[in-house]
Amino acid sequence: MLLNKVSSAQVCKCYFEMLPYIKPYTFRTILAFAICIPVGGCDAVIAMALKPYTDLVMVEKSIRAAWYIPFAIVIFAIIQGILNYYASYLNTWVGERITRDLKLELYKKLLSHDAAFFDKTYSGNIVTNFSNLVDTASSGLFTKIKTIISKLASSISLICVLFYNSWELSIVAIIVLGCAFLPTAKIRQKMQDVMSKVIKGSAMLITEYNESCAGNKVITSYNLHKYQQIKFSSAINSVTQIRVKLIQKTAWLSPAMHVITSIGIGISIAYGSHLIVSKQMTSGSFVSFLTALLLLYNPLKNLGNSIKDFQMSMIAVESVLSSLNADVNIKDKKNAIELKEFKSGIVFRDVDFGYSPNCLVLESFSIEIKKGETVAFVGSSGSGKSTIANLIPRFYEINSGSIEIDGIDIRNYTLKSLRDGISVVFQDNFLFAGTIRENIVLGRDVSDNELQKAVEMACLSEFVSTLNNGLDTEIRERGLRLSGGQKQRVAIARAFLKNTPIIILDEATSSLDNEAEAIVQKAIDNLMIDRTVVIVAHRLSTIKNANRIAVINEGKLVELGPHEELMNIKNGRYKSLYEI
Repeated sequence: MLLNKVSSAQVCKCYFEMLPYIKPYTFRTILAFAICIPVGGCDAVIAMALKPYTDLVMVEKSIRAAWYIPFAIVIFAIIQGILNYYASYLNTWVGERITRDLKLELYKKLLSHDAAFFDKTYSGNIVTNFSNLVDTASSGLFTKIKTIISKLASSISLICVLFYNSWELSIVAIIVLGCAFLPTAKIRQKMQDVMSKVIKGSAMLITEYNESCAGNKVITSYNLHKYQQIKFSSAINSVTQIRVKLIQKTAWLSPAMHVITSIGIGISIAYGSHLIVSKQMTSGSFVSFLTALLLLYNPLKNLGNSIKDFQMSMIAVESVLSSLNADVNIKDKKNAIELKEFKSGIVFRDVDFGYSPNCLVLESFSIEIKKGETVAFVGSSGSGKSTIANLIPRFYEINSGSIEIDGIDIRNYTLKSLRDGISVVFQDNFLFAGTIRENIVLGRDVSDNELQKAVEMACLSEFVSTLNNGLDTEIRERGLRLSGGQKQRVAIARAFLKNTPIIILDEATSSLDNEAEAIVQKAIDNLMIDRTVVIVAHRLSTIKNANRIAVINEGKLVELGPHEELMNIKNGRYKSLYEI
């Protein structure tokens, strides 16, 4: 996902678009920001108190007249500390809840994307854009506003102290202050591209971690440790170089600010000395002025880091909003209807489909699958047979033509009702971290009898009985504790519990050995009873009993019929595949 440059108009737009997420916490947000005003305003108290203290104690040597000033400073410091604590607490409270809400919304958005989105998006980009940047955005949104309000209140109060003590020196101080901000306009534009590259580079590092975790057996079996280290080293070196480049573009700003503010302080001291000598200004006024000036200039010395952090926050906010507002390719039509009952069959009419615009996988593909029928799709690798299985539940959107269920285009059904009527058993079924029970039930409210029946029909009972904790056995992430056949039977048990009229078996036994295949095939036979079944098969021995077999070659239907009929076609495609 592209991270665009952030202009001033975009900053305002970003904050405006964040308002719906702030609204539920409006009172605490306003209170948190309101407390920042006296927190900043208290900075002027010390500077203001030094005028009478210097004049009365240091000049006139009258301690009694100024005895209350140290106590007043301490009291105001305590008040400022308490207010600062509550401001930080409230900002954190609101920020964390907005972070939570945004992450929930983003996760909901992530789940709504189609398979094509995940095909073309790196896992690192997903983690970065849908999770990590939310923390940066929310913390930036509130921490920076808190700081801005506090410093703005502090600056206004300190400027008032400056003018109260000497308007002549104040004009000098304001001119220097204006000059100090000039370099920021130049640096801001340079930072945007570099910071975007930092984010993208960090996302690639996450992808490297994910691939090393998921592909650890391949890495070990092929002795790829050195190769992976070189890849990772290249990626992290790239990120390091970009981060160093960012420092090169920003590190000079703080020293420049330090020099500029030092010049302002030097001019103020020189001119202030003249005013004191000429009796146009008291020593107390000068000390008070100088203290206020130092407090006013002090934040400028770290302006480089502040701008960098703010820029990063704005890029993060824009990226989060971009993810939230991104279009979802596959979604319900405005007046979509529910698929309540499967009545007649599934029809493909002149379907064209390609994973990329200029490369069709299916071309003018048409077939009818009647209710209660078992149709198997066979063909060489890349012929498009698995694509057919992916199109029925609308994992992908077709380019042209139509896929109909009961005479109605599946795009006119709600996605939920369409997918509620279809169960899919994949070649490599994903199992979630948790127990076998949780992986079969998948959040449904089912009785023990229903669950036990599904386990029995999926031929899982014998295996489960060997486990100390039975169905409550933890299987860890991706089901690493289970064999391929056991995973398939868990997936078949899921399908039994879902109890849908349409079953799709996408090469469900192709990766199994003969013994595991025999057990899984028995479970599949149980699953197929009284259902409409679409089988995508690589092993042709598993689909001889299908009502019809559709032979796919280069995205087109070339043969269709039962096993015996296709075997009698001289030089037929199916016969050739079967004999091979």
